[in-house]
Amino acid sequence: MSSSVQRKRIRKSPAARRAEIVAAAAAVALAEGLECITLRRIGDELDVRPGLISHYFPSAEDLVAEAFGSAASAELDGLLPAERPEENPTWYLARFFARATGEAYDDISRLWINARHLRRYRPVLRDRVAEQEAAWRGRLVGLIREGVERDEFRTADPDVTAIQILVVLDGLGTHASTDIGNRPEAVMRMAVTTAERELGLEYGTLTATPDVDPDTSAAR
Repeated sequence: MSSSVQRKRIRKSPAARRAEIVAAAAAVALAEGLECITLRRIGDELDVRPGLISHYFPSAEDLVAEAFGSAASAELDGLLPAERPEENPTWYLARFFARATGEAYDDISRLWINARHLRRYRPVLRDRVAEQEAAWRGRLVGLIREGVERDEFRTADPDVTAIQILVVLDGLGTHASTDIGNRPEAVMRMAVTTAERELGLEYGTLTATPDVDPDTSAAR
């Protein structure tokens, strides 16, 4: 009798297998870029044949878009949860900035830059980027409107304020990807400063809020 024992492959449900493929592709995208996602590469990552990957994603372009969408959605859920059962909008906005303005956010920032560049040539990815941009903007607008309703924030146009904040965060992400060694505090605080000014908050309100956990591990 052979001493070696053949490892039994676990048969996964279609939903579980598809989720595994997307997760592997998202990990490659965050670490190396969307260009590195191919059916063969993800097959190698999961130790399966490329044919299995193509069964779920006949086109690599579909997998690239899905990987970006998965990574961006996960980050959004970690930064701005759709359900906020506790605390007030000010607390959640301070939490958002604590998590979105540091080195832990660099990978997803670079992925956004990567996706926005590639979308010029990839229609499927272009649509997914637009979908994610709308989701991020909508989530932030919702939080700002809630703050206005609770008389915590003061702004005539929550939509414009949200766009201003996101534009500054995008700029900080670009800065981080090109000049990681030079991050003056005044520059890193630009998004917070913009939010405090546009929402009628005193300087320091969004950095002095207690119990804000800067850890982003839950968002990955």
